[in-house]
Amino acid sequence: MKIEEAAKQLEALGNPTRLELYRILVRAGHSGLPVNQVQERLGIPASTLSHHLQRLVQNGLVSQERQATTLICRAEYTAMAALLGFLADECCADEACAATSDQAA
Repeated sequence: MKIEEAAKQLEALGNPTRLELYRILVRAGHSGLPVNQVQERLGIPASTLSHHLQRLVQNGLVSQERQATTLICRAEYTAMAALLGFLADECCADEACAATSDQAA
């Protein structure tokens, strides 16, 4: 994952409403939720929900699928795993260098 993509995804999740929305969809599992159920759980106007969903869709964190007259929203778990992996991949990578420097002193 490129740092620019990670930054955009983190920026999208940096809004409290979008983060709560994303967490609702993550909890819903692979089947997702109809947009009206998401709206009920968040308690926000449809236009506000639409705005926040658009940002998450644009950044690849959420997908939407129309089933007849119902719009189903789903968390993109592959994107979530990639973002989490990007954040954790180099965890403590410099610690070995610091430990080596401390031992040499």
